[in-house]
Amino acid sequence: MYPGPKAQEYPDRPAVIMAGSRETLTYRQLDERANQVANYFRSLGLQRTDPIALLMENHLDMIVAMSAAERCGLYYTPVNSFLSVEEVAYIVDDCGAQLLLTTAAKLEVAQGLPSRCPKVRHWLVADVADPPAPFAGLAAVIEEFPTTPGDDERLGTPMFYSSGTTGRPKAVKRHLPDVSPQEQLGIEEMGKRLFRMREGMTFLSTAPLYHSGPQSSISIGMRLGATHIVMDRFDTEQFLALIDEFKVTHTMVVPTMFSRVLKLPKDVRDKYDYSSLEAVVHGAAPCPRQVKQEMLDWWGPVIYEYYGGTEANGTCGCTPEEWLANPGTVGKAFFGEIVIRDDDGNELPPGQPGTIWFRGGNSSFEYLNDPEKTAEAQDSSGTMSKIGDIGYLNEEGYLFLTDRQAFVIISGGVNIYPQEIENLLITHPEVMDAAVFGVPDEDFGEAVKAVIQPLDPDGGTPELAQRLREFCLEHLARFKCPKSFDFIDEMPRLPTGKLYKRQLRDQYWKDMASA
Repeated sequence: MYPGPKAQEYPDRPAVIMAGSRETLTYRQLDERANQVANYFRSLGLQRTDPIALLMENHLDMIVAMSAAERCGLYYTPVNSFLSVEEVAYIVDDCGAQLLLTTAAKLEVAQGLPSRCPKVRHWLVADVADPPAPFAGLAAVIEEFPTTPGDDERLGTPMFYSSGTTGRPKAVKRHLPDVSPQEQLGIEEMGKRLFRMREGMTFLSTAPLYHSGPQSSISIGMRLGATHIVMDRFDTEQFLALIDEFKVTHTMVVPTMFSRVLKLPKDVRDKYDYSSLEAVVHGAAPCPRQVKQEMLDWWGPVIYEYYGGTEANGTCGCTPEEWLANPGTVGKAFFGEIVIRDDDGNELPPGQPGTIWFRGGNSSFEYLNDPEKTAEAQDSSGTMSKIGDIGYLNEEGYLFLTDRQAFVIISGGVNIYPQEIENLLITHPEVMDAAVFGVPDEDFGEAVKAVIQPLDPDGGTPELAQRLREFCLEHLARFKCPKSFDFIDEMPRLPTGKLYKRQLRDQYWKDMASA
């Protein structure tokens, strides 16, 4: 979030525009306000590598605070703003935050934290003039501080927590070099090429900034003098309207967003102009082949894909042309070398699925306060690391994802990968969203269960279940087809687009165990 010389080069150019309110910060305003906050942080005695936490929805002052932290050498943790008091308290305490900044919208949750988070010494609210103790108003405390840079600026970086879809959230702590913020971390330089970003682009940010993909794309864009349109939350038609209105050149999405715009009526989709788009980058989850093909047919060869984790231990990238030649791939290794291994650590040949490891990528990360998980993610040689995904390579070295290790269904001794089934179900015209996982079964150990969010809120009928069963039998081997279908009003997806599958699966296991 550090614009560096772009603040002087383009002082009056909008750096950030909030899509809902149209509140705007120019590059000059962002730089001056971030300097004030950074000088305030220094006055509190915060030192390089000290941690702070941000409990904020997408908000202008969230971007300001990130920019300030990156001038003070701090580790800053953006906290999922949809979590409960207990969940937020765990993250704030675990990361060791000495300061927490929140907003009026999140103050009710934040007020439950002081008694649970004794390490926090400073409590701030961005947009409340006279907040309740122990909170202070951000505008008031920074007012006396200069808008010019401090004497010894050092580079800071985010420390993200995982979404917690497979267990308690864990922090990914990457190495922070002791350098000026004028320097750029290698991961950001790589991201510029991976995300197809360029000088002066107009970037539409669609997801919460507490997630690494959206946050890093804006952080990279700041150093390129980009204008960033930031959505408060994803709205399907608003997304299309913003592309048209602002002549958006670049954006980043998750596959669920593709699925939802494709299911808009044709007359709505045809209302807007998408000719300004140069690169629409997607990641965070595998994209069903039919969904991606339909997007390419609609918007043309501007759909790019990336694969990688917050750990930045390795990444893949895929151009539209590469995907069309290898449908379903997430690309070739862009950073690091991909190695597919079985449970015994043996390397597997092309076509055979196994755990995805990266050799020679970034291994200088750790899971904060969890040395066992850190050791588990790294090979004993110290040259390879993993993040828990399963996939295979084809003969040309293109990677295909199969599923997360935690969600593999073992039925009658056979591995079944839910992602394949979900990717099929989401293409059915009566399905808005789908989740597939294993449930207890006396004969086979686990049986395949599908939970469906119908396109029609009243459409969850036995007749639809039968149509979906026949649809699966038409396209999948019988042993992969769900044994049962349940219907749900709203799928528990995180605002980042990731499916909170553990919440669904755990409830079924709990209910069946108590039956």
